Amino acid sequence: MKLYGLKTCDTCRKALKALTQAGFTVRFIDLRADGLSDEERARFLEVLGADLLNTRSTTWRGLSGEARKAAPLELLKLYPALMKRPVIEDDHGALTLGWSAQTQAQFGL
Repeated sequence: MKLYGLKTCDTCRKALKALTQAGFTVRFIDLRADGLSDEERARFLEVLGADLLNTRSTTWRGLSGEARKAAPLELLKLYPALMKRPVIEDDHGALTLGWSAQTQAQFGL
């Protein structure tokens, strides 16, 4: 399983800890340090839709109106922190967005 997020994100750290304690083998991919390929970003956006772009973040609020008009894939490439986190990819390639009670239940937590 892979967990995509930021090492400084409390929610990502909670998800990583809970999944590891539950016995899952989790590979953490830091969006800033490790990055994502263009193909991964495109697949995430295709599968998870517009919810992938976190328009409630401080990064989003710091963007100019003109910058916000850019294509979502370009924004996610330029500003990795704009991706809602965590994105969890299970061993079968299925993607899950966020760390809600529903997501936790999906993993038996």
